[in-house]
Amino acid sequence: MEFKSIDEQVIQKYQEDEQLMIQLFAQWCVNHELDPNELYARAYPDQQENASLQKVLKEMDDADHLEIDNETMMDVLQLFGNFDLAFVLSEEIERLSKK
Repeated sequence: MEFKSIDEQVIQKYQEDEQLMIQLFAQWCVNHELDPNELYARAYPDQQENASLQKVLKEMDDADHLEIDNETMMDVLQLFGNFDLAFVLSEEIERLSKK
């Protein structure tokens, strides 16, 4: 029983961290006036709409504003294995830097 409890705790922690990663991604996009759904679709064109991302976007509060630097956002995405999304963001970061 104890092993199952540890496994469940690890899974729960990963899910919480993944939710935080999605919140950071959504906030980063808002901060840069980018559509998170469009970027996600570019990174993962064969996937359906991301339900977790939709939930985060609905729950975002305009009053909440957290600055997330580009390097931190890239590190977080790569930490979770979102390399395709990190690549799309790197393209956007480069495009934004040319403005």
